[in-house]
Amino acid sequence: MNIENFFKTYPEVAIAFSGGVDSAYLLCMAKRYGKRVKAYYVRSEFQPEFEYQDACKIAEQLEAEMKVIYLKGLEDHKVRENPQNRCYFCKKNIFGNILEEAKNDGFQVILDGTNASDDAGDRPGMKALEEMKVMSPLRLCGLTKEEIRKRSKKEGLFTWDKPAYACLATRIPTGELITEEKLQAVERAEGYLFSLGFQDFRVRSREFHAILQLPFSQWKLLVENREKILQELKKDFRSVVLDLEVRDE
Repeated sequence: MNIENFFKTYPEVAIAFSGGVDSAYLLCMAKRYGKRVKAYYVRSEFQPEFEYQDACKIAEQLEAEMKVIYLKGLEDHKVRENPQNRCYFCKKNIFGNILEEAKNDGFQVILDGTNASDDAGDRPGMKALEEMKVMSPLRLCGLTKEEIRKRSKKEGLFTWDKPAYACLATRIPTGELITEEKLQAVERAEGYLFSLGFQDFRVRSREFHAILQLPFSQWKLLVENREKILQELKKDFRSVVLDLEVRDE
């Protein structure tokens, strides 16, 4: 099956939309080949502001209707306590809300942007999607992340080279309580590093100790901005350290 045939089979779809590479391309194809399409963006403590802005921008570019669902993810203690399968409970919460909204809007088919490169065996959240009958057209059509980027560039989507960005909760180690304060600290730290020109990095939080994970090629930029980074990040973190176990780009 190719993506055009998928939307001929399922012409009316609701799309769980993040504004990332995969869901942007999926929305683009749905708008082209589908008959009725609506995107659903869930705003919670786990998404930084720039992700929301990107989602709005790409939806506007594609002239797609986007509904924003506001969700307090940390109200679920099974998410807040951060167990090994936290993603399962989080996905159940997120997609449960999308399913309810989409059903109220008359949709029976719910899609997400999982692609053929994603490892289902390593993602508890995928179990939740299977249980809720969420379909993943990019995966079903055998489209890998590399192919989606290539096609997105051809379509003129600004997301084609957007770095992968996992939710903010992934910055907190399993078993450590997730709080809104910790998530906001990480968002501010990563936002500041973005402003200095860093890319493809993470700021991990360990009980308010920041661990920077940067490509080796960006260490020079880190040294050049060391004092500024320390001054800014120590507004939120007790210490700031560099993870030396990193592979080059």
